[in-house]
Amino acid sequence: MIAFDLNCSNGHRFEGWFASSEDYSKQQTSGLLACPVCNDMAVQKALSVPHVPKKGNQRSVPVPIADVAAPTAAAAEPVKTDALPPAVVEFVQKLAVAQTEMLKQSQWVGGQFAETARAIHYGEEADRIIHGETSADEAKALMEEGVQVAPLLFPVVPPSAKN
Repeated sequence: MIAFDLNCSNGHRFEGWFASSEDYSKQQTSGLLACPVCNDMAVQKALSVPHVPKKGNQRSVPVPIADVAAPTAAAAEPVKTDALPPAVVEFVQKLAVAQTEMLKQSQWVGGQFAETARAIHYGEEADRIIHGETSADEAKALMEEGVQVAPLLFPVVPPSAKN
């Protein structure tokens, strides 16, 4: 079974379960899909992030986080656009470009993100835009302290991992 997030033309979002991607396509072209809220038959796949389970040795890998003062991200992987409205594709592409440009103005601090963000917040280091890695729990702790952080919208390749 495969689950897809679906949207109707009236903006209602819902989930649909299908035997396969082909099964979804067959039901859509046959007019068998309808919105459970308004019964609209114009149903399409919604923009969603696929769930890819991590390998056992990768489950505690830090999550990329950026200082909210400058939301940043690296160049995103190309978005599969065959089922998305053109306006959504254009919006996602503009976000990726904007974040790539902002990333150029940000300093990579790697695994020292939490410590550096705190130091900046408490005035112990110069105020600047940073991005790096930290765990979800550490990011939550930063937010509880009042340190403004936000997850990056697109994945970031650390400078040390680039060829």
